[in-house]
Amino acid sequence: MPDLAQIFSLQQSTARAKPYPDYRERLNWLRQLEQQLKEQLDALSQALSEDFGHRSTEESLRIELLPCLQSLSYHRRRLKRWMKPKKRHTSWLFQPARNFIQYQPKGVVGVMVPWNYPVFLTIGPLIAALSAGNRVMLKLSEDTPATNRCLQQLLAAVFPIGQVAVFTGDAEQAAVFAALPFDHLLFTGSTAVGRKVMQAAAAQLTPVTLELGGKSPAIVAADANLGVSAERLVFGKCANAGQTCVAPDYLWVDAKIQQPLLEALTSAFQRLYPQERLHQDFSWLCTERQRQRMQSLLQQAEQAGATIISCAEHSWRHYLQQGSGLLPLQLVLNLPAEHALWQEEIFGPILPVKSFHSIDQVFAELTTLPRPLALYLFSANKALQQQFIRHSHSGGVCVNDCLMQVAQDDLPFGGIGASGCGAYHGPEGFTTFSHAKAVHAKGWWHPGRLIYPPYNKSWLNSGLRWLLQRK
Repeated sequence: MPDLAQIFSLQQSTARAKPYPDYRERLNWLRQLEQQLKEQLDALSQALSEDFGHRSTEESLRIELLPCLQSLSYHRRRLKRWMKPKKRHTSWLFQPARNFIQYQPKGVVGVMVPWNYPVFLTIGPLIAALSAGNRVMLKLSEDTPATNRCLQQLLAAVFPIGQVAVFTGDAEQAAVFAALPFDHLLFTGSTAVGRKVMQAAAAQLTPVTLELGGKSPAIVAADANLGVSAERLVFGKCANAGQTCVAPDYLWVDAKIQQPLLEALTSAFQRLYPQERLHQDFSWLCTERQRQRMQSLLQQAEQAGATIISCAEHSWRHYLQQGSGLLPLQLVLNLPAEHALWQEEIFGPILPVKSFHSIDQVFAELTTLPRPLALYLFSANKALQQQFIRHSHSGGVCVNDCLMQVAQDDLPFGGIGASGCGAYHGPEGFTTFSHAKAVHAKGWWHPGRLIYPPYNKSWLNSGLRWLLQRK
């Protein structure tokens, strides 16, 4: 594989040679990608399990591969409509003429992929960038080598490197990648690394989309259905062992229902992950760095006097001391406010819990916190739902469920403030990777020349003043 600069130059040349791939060409890209993806489902699932130490094939199909195929189908059905010029109003002052928006490929797009969803976060942005007609360079995480090899083979079978190129490598390689003068750069990862990526892109005036994370709260009101809420919270927190940027990071529960909710969470976990299937169905923590971090957080919580409730048969020590990456859901209560579990994105199957006595208390505290990527509210109260939707800030909101806002093909996905900037998925994916070119078109005859100098036409000056002063 030639180096980054060579491939970037090649893709620039390819984009210049054909700056506007037509509908049929783009549709063919999506169809070929879909066919290859379907043929490689088993290989990708096996590679994902190898990289994670263990991840259920069925979970990979549900949370990574199926969403990719759904997105491909969604884009194929809507691509022709998205590509059509969009008419805009033309004031009578400028008639006869017409205004429209022409969506044009930006050129060469860079995509930086994290390790937690290496297929979905590679293929998803790729679909949007290809639909918009771009060339794409992908930087994959060094923590998922087996999946990287599989993706490289899959994409090489469909696209020449002048169209789509895949790179791996460490943080040094990632820094070089981020510094290339892309026409757009999408980064998914931590807030700390996101700042470095944005700084590198700023030197090139590269527009960026940052999909970061943060501490996404789940709020359970007193009127919530405890059984349903607990089951959905457990699924949202335990999918991919909590290694999800939109996983519920911590739980805020009305004090009146805290104890029954804790019992419902434990019961729901044991129902969804019975002991006899725990090792097959529950994903492992992906890296040794992740395992050590989870262990350190739990040890610190114990030392701070917190209560840790393991939702599985054994304590957290039993699982982590076995040397595997398996860590079932751990509920943490009575945790001091200064503890790292309240300060850092957890990104694992640890769920701190705190109670509130008034929903106003929740709103008052939310306004002081960094804006999260997701906010989850469990309540049947329509007025309360509208209050959270309208008056809280987050990348997205999911009412009475977890994670499912990301799976909606027709909704944008993106953060706000510390959780990112920009969005993709849905039509926003197409527009993010396109330049909305404004076009004003007119014929040879046009009364607009009346505004040209010289300005000594008294009748015209009087008419202009009348226009300015009219209501």
